[in-house]
Amino acid sequence: MIKGIFPIDKFETVETPFYYYDLGLLKQTLTTVNLLAGSFGYHVHYALKANANKRLLPLIAQAGLGADCVSGGEVNAAVEAGFSSEKIVFAGVGKADWEIKSGLDNHIFSFNVESIPELEVINQFATEKGVVASIALRINPNVDAHTHHYITTGLNENKFGFNMEDMEKVIRLLPTLNHVQLIGIHFHIGSQITDMVPFQNLCVRVNEIQDYFEAKGVRLDHINVGGGLGINYEHPNHIPLADFESYFNVFHKHLQLRPHQTLHFELGRAIVASCGSLITKTLYVKEGTTKQFVIVDAGMTDLIRPALYQAYHHIENISSEAPLKQYDVVGPICESSDTFGTDRMLNETKRGDYIALRSAGAYGEIMASQYNLRKLPGVYYSE
Repeated sequence: MIKGIFPIDKFETVETPFYYYDLGLLKQTLTTVNLLAGSFGYHVHYALKANANKRLLPLIAQAGLGADCVSGGEVNAAVEAGFSSEKIVFAGVGKADWEIKSGLDNHIFSFNVESIPELEVINQFATEKGVVASIALRINPNVDAHTHHYITTGLNENKFGFNMEDMEKVIRLLPTLNHVQLIGIHFHIGSQITDMVPFQNLCVRVNEIQDYFEAKGVRLDHINVGGGLGINYEHPNHIPLADFESYFNVFHKHLQLRPHQTLHFELGRAIVASCGSLITKTLYVKEGTTKQFVIVDAGMTDLIRPALYQAYHHIENISSEAPLKQYDVVGPICESSDTFGTDRMLNETKRGDYIALRSAGAYGEIMASQYNLRKLPGVYYSE
């Protein structure tokens, strides 16, 4: 446990709960990503859906990463934060008309297209604007990511993307659409993947799909393998960075890029998760029949991942050095699922102690709500 990374003396002057971002760790992560991806000439786009904090986005843009967006709002936020339009990719199974038009107006790098109707609508709007839209076809490789079923996205049964049996029709259709240009193919198999085998399996499948397109005489300049790289939620102090080295090496070793092709990634969680913590204060310590409950002032409205995905976050009492005791850590929301962790070992806790929910920089602040008419959590930074 490393309590020194949290300036508790400053915490006492602000209202809890709040998100606390370690900008030094974020910068270290970005440096590592650029070094490792750059050694292979790979292109990394940051997935804004993980965290669109207005202080973090410019830092990521300044590091030279592109942006992976799944809404028109994210496209606008990326442009405002300084991301180059030429590095913005726009995915999403249900792009609204105004979102497509916004992407066209911003001259983004690529629309990751997920259905024939979407392809036709993009062509229609591009025709009206007198432009040509660059598109990549999002294909389901039918690779099992072996992760939570809510965050598995690359199987035939998922709502996302094209299945390979659609490709004959798509290849026949594309020459009739004069205002779209196929520049590549796109994949994304899921999220929070720490075993490299699914990524290796993805490479094998992409190689097969590449052969299919080449046999049809279709040139693909860009391959986008999405993201999904997970982090170590159990040991944030000892393993603060995702295993970027193994991740990029898998694709270097197993993906058969053609000499003219570039490889693109869409990383979100692996970039920002570790740098964020949700800081909350203990309201009460309640003695149950067989359990003790630490009741904190943060709830599932501030960090929904444990309630939604049964996700694990390392929990620390950053106010105490007392001996460890076992607690359930719960919030104040009127829902039984408002539980952050059961049977957790914390330094003996009392009212007023600060509790840190670690590795909350991804899908934390961005998913906060005002259910129960609660205020949104505050935000503070290490600098």
